[in-house]
Amino acid sequence: MTTTKPLTVALVGNPNAGKSTLFNALSGLRQRVGNYPGVTVEMKKGQFESAGTTFDLIDLPGTYSLAARSPDEMVAVDLLLGRRPEEPRPDVVVSIVDATNLDRHLYLTSQLLDLGEPVVVAVNMTDTAAAQGIRIDYEALARELGVPVVPLQANKGVGLDALTRTILTTAGTEPPRGPTFPVEFEKEVAALQAELGGAVPGVLVRRLLLDVGGYVEQWLVGTHGDGLKTQLAEARGRLAAAGCAVPGVEARTRFGWVRHAVAAAVTKPAVRPVTWTDRIDKVLTHRVWGTLVFFALMFGVFQALFVGAEPLMNRIEEGFGFIGKAVEGVMPSGPLRSLIVDGVIGGVGGVIVFLPQIMILFGFVAVLEDCGYMARAAFLMDRLMSKCGLSGKSFIPMLSSVACAIPGIMSTRVIENRRDRLATILVAPLMSCSARLPVYSLLTAAFLPVRSDDHPDGYAWWVPGVVLFAMYMIGFVTAPLVALLLKRTLLRGATPVFVMELPAYKRPTLRAVVRRMVEAGWAFVRRAGTVIFAAMVLIWAALYFPTADPNGVPYEDRLQLIEQKKADAEARLVELPAEPEDARKEAEEAVAAADAERNAVNGEWKRNSYLGRVGHALEPVVAPLGWDWRIGTAALASFPAREVIVGMLGMLYDVGEDTGEDGTALQEAMRKEWAGGPGGKYPVPVALSIMVFVALCMQCVSTLAVMRRETGSWRWPAFTFVYMTGLAYVGALVTFQVGRLVADAMG
Repeated sequence: MTTTKPLTVALVGNPNAGKSTLFNALSGLRQRVGNYPGVTVEMKKGQFESAGTTFDLIDLPGTYSLAARSPDEMVAVDLLLGRRPEEPRPDVVVSIVDATNLDRHLYLTSQLLDLGEPVVVAVNMTDTAAAQGIRIDYEALARELGVPVVPLQANKGVGLDALTRTILTTAGTEPPRGPTFPVEFEKEVAALQAELGGAVPGVLVRRLLLDVGGYVEQWLVGTHGDGLKTQLAEARGRLAAAGCAVPGVEARTRFGWVRHAVAAAVTKPAVRPVTWTDRIDKVLTHRVWGTLVFFALMFGVFQALFVGAEPLMNRIEEGFGFIGKAVEGVMPSGPLRSLIVDGVIGGVGGVIVFLPQIMILFGFVAVLEDCGYMARAAFLMDRLMSKCGLSGKSFIPMLSSVACAIPGIMSTRVIENRRDRLATILVAPLMSCSARLPVYSLLTAAFLPVRSDDHPDGYAWWVPGVVLFAMYMIGFVTAPLVALLLKRTLLRGATPVFVMELPAYKRPTLRAVVRRMVEAGWAFVRRAGTVIFAAMVLIWAALYFPTADPNGVPYEDRLQLIEQKKADAEARLVELPAEPEDARKEAEEAVAAADAERNAVNGEWKRNSYLGRVGHALEPVVAPLGWDWRIGTAALASFPAREVIVGMLGMLYDVGEDTGEDGTALQEAMRKEWAGGPGGKYPVPVALSIMVFVALCMQCVSTLAVMRRETGSWRWPAFTFVYMTGLAYVGALVTFQVGRLVADAMG
């Protein structure tokens, strides 16, 4: 069938069937995320063209069954039936199944055959099946299922053209029939259909009868009243008496149908061969060796983040410094120049400089997910998670939160039990996300630098990576402990059973990894250009005003006089001959005095600003942490978005001046300032105190908003904000006080 009308194609499959890989392979970069009102579920949408036809792809969340238990799960069923006003009914449903697990994956396919829509079965991972000695007769399988069957290797792009042609020829054909249920069951379905009328599709009437206490039952009983509930109970009673009790009748019927189809088309070796996946899993899922590999891998990631991104970060910083100087040179002094140079270029640029680290982090996460290691990590951590009242399913959202807490929280939808899902949501923000990385990197590079000619008193090359690893480990240790406390108090409940399929290892696709990195980088830049930009402008205003000192003299005028004195001294220095030395020394001292006076005026201006006054009022609260008013002010200003703290410190420390040659501008300014404070002789404990505070504190309005959306209430986000802020304060307090004692003991 060839048509100019776009074909809507829905991709459906079990988790780990390769559905997302197929979606990415077909749609390329032409994809977006769709949100539906009233629910938290998101659908990926994409588009591609072939044979003169446009294909609109919809990638539904991975599922094992169409038995919806919540409004979110019902969205996929409604979309497949054309009951969502946002989307047309699919012309073709593509059921993606794993060639190595047809016995289990075809169960969902049998449910899709009940929808009354054309179905194409895409058998993925055929190379893995062949490696295990599994032989599939695809023509025989198509005859048994009654639908077209296409073999695929989605990660290598094998079979995509055949799939596209099959979708085209299948669209508009007669819908297939699913497995045949017992006569008694079909009679009860017909009776319920007559009672409900034609407004409810037949497939939903079947689900109403089969899914005891499911969402369809809740919805229709709420619509039609308790009379329907009574009728359901009577119908189920009659089925039980006839030996067709629900929900067991569905499993027997569908798995019997699947076994018959598989037996006719699939040949398996008498003894399952030991694959290289099995050999690797003996190590990676081992209780001891697997744990050691996991921590070694995490350490390697963080070491690479610190070392690998540094050259690119230096280039970005130099670029923003050049832009700032250029703008400063062409604009007259005043509020507008200060806003652009200090607020926009300095503030936002101070955050953008960490873009390489963000992209590298997401690249690592994409590789770990794509190759199949994430599932092993969840399996490995199930023993620990179960001791905290959770399961390995909670570890995947927590590990995903290392990149960003928002998708991590949203991925908790795979957790069936509400208490466990809520507990995971409440602790996921404790995992150090990519937004914390700029703070860790800044302070580690400034106060724990690698030993070099510029830093003869520095540390060994591996120390920064260890510190970064330790900051991330704070989340890995704290989150399970908080979850344990929640499961024993507010969210009491039994520890859930953990059942998870371990996918075969596969080589990550470069395109998918690069796409993930680009998406993460663009999201970070977009955030820097919106939330962080707005915060920087507000912070700049709070630091800039009032513009006059207590005597009424504008600070800009005082700074201009100082700059003029410095320029005169520098001019004299250029004109003076090498001898006499006294005259040159006097001119050099005049330049240094002008710099010192300028810094003093800038410091006075910031202290007397509106934000400076708030910071001074806050100083007694943060003093036990080793902080001064500037650090306290930066921490306070960063609550909307934790990345703001870097740009805020940049403005507070006036990084455009006297940057020196060893390190970035802000690092150098902070090193100079902290030589005499805050914390006196304890700069490293202060830096660690700030990092621990950031590691444990809730400083992300976007995360709180997503938590509210996922939990349906502001109560839980408010609770999370309070407990994490308190935990962060205590953690920072202990870190500084213990660090101070250690520093004193070491002399």
